[in-house]
Amino acid sequence: MDVSSRQDVFWSGKDGLRLHARRHLPDRVTPTGTVVCIPGLTRNAADFEAIAGDMAAAGWQVLAVDLRGRAGSGRAKDPRSYNPRTYADDVAALLDQQGVRRAVFVGTSLGVLVTMTLATRRPGLVAAAILNDAGPEVPAEALARIGRYAGKPVPPMDAAAAASYVESIAGTAFPKYGPDEWRAMVTRMFRMRDDGLLELDYDPAIVRTVSPLLLRLMRPLLWRAWRKLGRCGPLLVLRGALSDVLPREVAQHMIAVAADATLVEVPDVGHAPMLDEPESQAAILALLARLP
Repeated sequence: MDVSSRQDVFWSGKDGLRLHARRHLPDRVTPTGTVVCIPGLTRNAADFEAIAGDMAAAGWQVLAVDLRGRAGSGRAKDPRSYNPRTYADDVAALLDQQGVRRAVFVGTSLGVLVTMTLATRRPGLVAAAILNDAGPEVPAEALARIGRYAGKPVPPMDAAAAASYVESIAGTAFPKYGPDEWRAMVTRMFRMRDDGLLELDYDPAIVRTVSPLLLRLMRPLLWRAWRKLGRCGPLLVLRGALSDVLPREVAQHMIAVAADATLVEVPDVGHAPMLDEPESQAAILALLARLP
């Protein structure tokens, strides 16, 4: 896809916070429809660059969101607003601003919870959904692993140190990655300071509202939200074959209780597939091709 078709989009949340998304447009054709990509807890719109290009090449407008507190979006004065309900309202405000009445949603990790929340608050917006490596319940061990690094202070560092850091927290999830892949991940996760050093591109306060106990207590509500999402349209569940966040039995149950859902496992990847894998790309484009 021609990079000239990528644009910055800005809008405001209900609290006035300035928010950012990347818009990818198909080259020289009217878009078939809109896909909204919602990233994981400490990640941002850059994670969707490859798959957004594929979807735009297939004729879709893609809006890849920086959730509040991440990358190009503002940092909230009140950390309590870092929660799935507010994130869902922010995304709905973007679509309202853009005049999009219905969209396909691609959610990675936290983005899955945001998509399910949208299905409960604004179900009419959801035409279909692609859920990347998360579901209504997450094992405590996986939450503990994420809690060991997410939101923890990390000093500014050079590119080599940043690549080593990223490999230290994600090496088990991407066992086939080499130096080029780790350097590419650094560009998606860090921002450069004025002194040339790199720092993580998110507000550490985003983690304060993430409570393993709360997620456990909310399981019945999250399963109910999953069933509501299943009534909105076709679903695709992607699971990293090495994932500790979405156990295979949970993924299989998700498929069993939804009317039109497909499970695809991505080999040699843990949490979460980057959506540039051939298996991910093929499954996503196949779902989009089904839609009117």
